[in-house]
Amino acid sequence: MSDLKINGVSAGQGLPQIKSSGKESATGFDELMQEAIGKISQVQNDAEKAVKELASGGDPAQAIIDMEKADMNFQLMLEVRNKLLSAYQEIMRMQV
Repeated sequence: MSDLKINGVSAGQGLPQIKSSGKESATGFDELMQEAIGKISQVQNDAEKAVKELASGGDPAQAIIDMEKADMNFQLMLEVRNKLLSAYQEIMRMQV
């Protein structure tokens, strides 16, 4: 009968590597939030543009899609805000 040899697993072997997004410095929470708000603002502007195009004979399907995207993004932003407020209130209730 042959011997079964089991080798140990070295550190990091078989684990997925996280690649950076190309930025050299780490982004802070405030920068992340500003970027998210900027994207939401852009989606809102796209929806307004689609509605104006619809008024001048544009594609109704595209206007509806853009309006739904804007609505979903706004709802997501509100939920994130609510979670942040809840976390802040929980921290403020902690006794030091």
